[in-house]
Amino acid sequence: MTVYFEDLKLGQSAQCGKTITEADVLLFAAVSGDNNPVHLDQAYAETTTFETRVAHGMLTASLISGVIGTQLPGYGTIYLSQSTRFKAPVRIGDNVQTKVTVVELIEGKNRVKLATRCSVGDKVVLEGESLVYAPSRP
Repeated sequence: MTVYFEDLKLGQSAQCGKTITEADVLLFAAVSGDNNPVHLDQAYAETTTFETRVAHGMLTASLISGVIGTQLPGYGTIYLSQSTRFKAPVRIGDNVQTKVTVVELIEGKNRVKLATRCSVGDKVVLEGESLVYAPSRP
């Protein structure tokens, strides 16, 4: 799906949900090389402030890319930058709701600023902003 730059509107949004699984955490550790035991070792994680294993923060942040790359603006979108503030941990089994909202359209450059947010229930676990290039209508 693609929403072309010309069709984007301020306030337009898209969202999706994903339940974080054991496999997600293991695969992300393998791909990223982040083998921090707080993500992989329950005994170690129990000694931390989290008291249990938590998902990688960047795994949660990557869910934003999924919404941007497939829904809004969608196919053909190119990431230019991302700012992210991690507000709370995500645990295995949590359902993360990811939402992106158009907050600025930069004419002539086809750039779009998007507010980004990930939540687990009513708790915001991540918030930030993305700047992307959106494709034009062919």
